[in-house]
Amino acid sequence: MKFKLLISLLVFSFVWACYQREERFIFFLHNRFLEEHGLSEAHPVYGRMEYLEIIKAFKDEGFKVISEKRKGNVNARDYAQKINQQIDSLLQLGIEPNKITVIGTSKGGYIAQYVSTFAKNPDLNFVFIACYMDGDVEQIPEINYCGNVLTIYEKTDTFGVTALERKLNSSCDIKHFKEIELNTGLQHGFLFKPMKLWIEPSVAWANGHYNNH
Repeated sequence: MKFKLLISLLVFSFVWACYQREERFIFFLHNRFLEEHGLSEAHPVYGRMEYLEIIKAFKDEGFKVISEKRKGNVNARDYAQKINQQIDSLLQLGIEPNKITVIGTSKGGYIAQYVSTFAKNPDLNFVFIACYMDGDVEQIPEINYCGNVLTIYEKTDTFGVTALERKLNSSCDIKHFKEIELNTGLQHGFLFKPMKLWIEPSVAWANGHYNNH
């Protein structure tokens, strides 16, 4: 009886491990505003940051979402190291890197860029949203894109510029790189809501559909 139980447990563990390896994971990193304000507090211009709704939008697409509400103006580099440790844990469990996507908005996008820099894994997926400005290459020279990179920015936003210069200055071999320019007229506020215009291409990227949208 004990032998049969042991076999059953081993089979269950193997099946569960295989199931986990087939899952896709999203690390979602929110913007700066939410670090120092509550979930119900509204930005004076852009309104409430719909953090939980954004998480739900990704979960509804079948992803395992790893995210937390950061507190107190965290250091982007230090926090990126923490995310890298979590990614390493998934990789050690046998999760393939192309099934892991890091999505960051605004400051969260800068953290995601550091994750890309530190991980140095060309098979991880990244979506950088509203997190690049002219002059970033000179002002933050240590960032080095690595992975499959999608950037999304809004034409009316201060951070609404192409990051192609950063890509061209990165030493890693980037297999897939794509940029999407939105024109909602919402300035930086477009990332406060789970708008299909950025959620859908992010989902497609996380699913490995690099040529969609």
